[in-house]
Amino acid sequence: MLKVLGCFATAHDLRLVGLAAVICALAAFTSVQLLLDARRAGSAHRVAWLAVAAIAGGSGIWATHFIAMLAFSTGLPSGYALGLTGVSLACAIILVGIGFAMAAYGGRIAASVGGAVVGGGIAAMHYTGMAAWEVPGHVTWDMELVAASIAIGGIFGAGALWVAREARTFPRQLLAVLLLIVAICGHHFTAMGAVTVSPDLTVAISASALPASWLAVAVALAGFAILLLAIAALGLDLRDRRRAALEGDRLRSLANAAVEGLVVCAGDTIVSGNESFAQLAGVADDVLPGALLSRFLASGAAQFALNAAADHSIETSLRREDGEEIPVELIVRPVQYASSAHYAVAVRDLSARRRAEQQIQFLAHHDALTGLANRASFGKRLEQEIRTATAEDRKLAALCLDLDRFKEVNDLFGHSAGDAMLVEVARVVTGVLDDTHMMARLGGDEFAVLARCDSASAVARLAERIFEAIRARNADATGPLIASSIGIAIFPDDSPDPHLLMSHADTALYRAKGDGRGTYRFYEAKMGAEVRDRRVLEHELRHAAARGEFELVYQPQSQVETGEVVGFEALLRWHHPQRGHVSPSVFIPIAEECGLILQIGEWVLRETCREAASWPRPLTIAVNVSGVQIHSPHFVPLVHEVLFETGIAPSRLEIEITETALIRDPARALLTLRQLKALGIRIAMDDFGTGYSSLSNLRSFPFDKIKIDGSFVRSVHSNEQTAAIVRSVLGLGRGLGLPVLAEGVETEEELRFLQRESCNEAQGYLMGRPGPIGQFSRFTGLPAEPDATKAVA
Repeated sequence: MLKVLGCFATAHDLRLVGLAAVICALAAFTSVQLLLDARRAGSAHRVAWLAVAAIAGGSGIWATHFIAMLAFSTGLPSGYALGLTGVSLACAIILVGIGFAMAAYGGRIAASVGGAVVGGGIAAMHYTGMAAWEVPGHVTWDMELVAASIAIGGIFGAGALWVAREARTFPRQLLAVLLLIVAICGHHFTAMGAVTVSPDLTVAISASALPASWLAVAVALAGFAILLLAIAALGLDLRDRRRAALEGDRLRSLANAAVEGLVVCAGDTIVSGNESFAQLAGVADDVLPGALLSRFLASGAAQFALNAAADHSIETSLRREDGEEIPVELIVRPVQYASSAHYAVAVRDLSARRRAEQQIQFLAHHDALTGLANRASFGKRLEQEIRTATAEDRKLAALCLDLDRFKEVNDLFGHSAGDAMLVEVARVVTGVLDDTHMMARLGGDEFAVLARCDSASAVARLAERIFEAIRARNADATGPLIASSIGIAIFPDDSPDPHLLMSHADTALYRAKGDGRGTYRFYEAKMGAEVRDRRVLEHELRHAAARGEFELVYQPQSQVETGEVVGFEALLRWHHPQRGHVSPSVFIPIAEECGLILQIGEWVLRETCREAASWPRPLTIAVNVSGVQIHSPHFVPLVHEVLFETGIAPSRLEIEITETALIRDPARALLTLRQLKALGIRIAMDDFGTGYSSLSNLRSFPFDKIKIDGSFVRSVHSNEQTAAIVRSVLGLGRGLGLPVLAEGVETEEELRFLQRESCNEAQGYLMGRPGPIGQFSRFTGLPAEPDATKAVA
């Protein structure tokens, strides 16, 4: 080593040595950049890039050597054999090209071997060049230093290309350049230290030897060429860096625009990841590069994903930084990233899908509005409970529950109010039940409850608790009140079959509604025929109007003093083709319950007004109106439309309504009656003295007439208390300025009583039985019909 350092310090022109170092640095930098460009290039252009890299590297090594030789001073004249000098250049270019090709096409081991080949090229060039050196003397070599020089070139050359192969960052590229410089310069000056020149003037320099001055020109040209290549390589590198940066920004923008998480991995190490993955993982973007994929995936999932085939997908869990685990789907594809094999892993958040699946699963077994079990779930649970009850030899109760007059709530307050009522019913009733009970919504306003029981009395107590809970809710309610009826069937007493059991509970429910609503009834065998008959009657009622089975009859209303007919009351009759005459007391409640009363009432109103409009005499016509019609928001517009279409004067139409129809929603009823009064229509209180008769109603509602129920009139001669009630009502009418009409007058005695008590009007069989309007032509002014001779009872 001392000999090498001494040779470097005493036998060299340091200025030329510095120039050689600059040329060497330029050559090393240019070679490394061109090698990297060759690795990034496609197969079609890689050979061209390697050829340029070989020329630049070989020429640089050659120029470094000969500049250093020019700096080497022996004090003797010297020259260079032209042929061997050219061979030295060829050796450098060829061997550097081979080494670079091995690094470009092979792996890390191949790159290291290629670097050793480059080191061999440095040695081959150096010793061939030294063979071309001619001096008047004898050259001897220190073989230990020769071996050391070759080892230096091979070792540092191998290290330079090993680093250069994976030099993605500038610091690694700089390290590769420095290692290559050490390989070139270290070899040269170690080899020069091995040279000993013994002067011998008898040794002549050949005439064909290239003078040192000419060599200087050749080296200068080579150096200039290297400089140009270096500048070109630097420009290309800067261009490629800028292009790579722009491409990287574009790819990052595209990756960040993706809704799904995306990471590129080398093995288990994340090379890059987009913002969506960082948000899924709950970490910052800059944490991802270098992190392990297994840090975020459930145990074994990362390795399984990286070993999966192309386009393979798996479902697993992703661990967030805060410890939460979310379901994800991994889609794995192998990609070529930075000239090496990597894996792109798309991470799709399955949380929304899982929630949707859970919701679908929930809706498959539950009611969407109330959250209760649906009909399908109830049926499965009923069959299961029946099997269990059979095995344990105990009883099971099925309760059918629905809301009374629920349709009116929808019509009056809207479907949103109806939905709110259903939700409230579910909440109130489930508050009474325990874990052994099950409540389901079967559809509409129909609910069902399953209850294990020991006796009918235990089920009755459960039904009472349900009613108590509903009453407690109504006490604090500000909206529509909840009213309900319950039907109960017991397994196995009523039926061992689940379908029949529910049918029997439904039958008991109809009986409860028929017995006044707001109560419960147990199933009895005789109920079945009654309920079936009622349902058949309801079905036939729906088609009665279309089949022309309805008929209107009219009963005259007369003044008590003069007997003059002042108007008629229109009465509806149903003539069934098989059943014959069906009483209004039978079919009107059914029509009100199932909502048909609105359709039937409209038909009655239109037919009555059309008929009355044709009478020459302007007599009044009274029409009974159900509470369902009064509370319907479409009733007043309907009346206005009928008046306009038929042309009847509003003052001739009299609407009769009972007080029972007013108490359900007094505010709504009052609004409707005032709107009817605004049209000019008269309002009569029907059946006064029965039900909820109240003096406050006479004061609050805009009535024009009071009608005393016929049950009071028929008892005026046999019951003094009844006679007193009739006298009081007549006096009340006079005091309020309201005319009073007495219904059900059948005898002269009853008429004389009314005359003595100054009753205004009367209606009954004594004045005329209900019949077709044709038989009353003498009152209406219409021509008499020949066949209209019999009154209809």
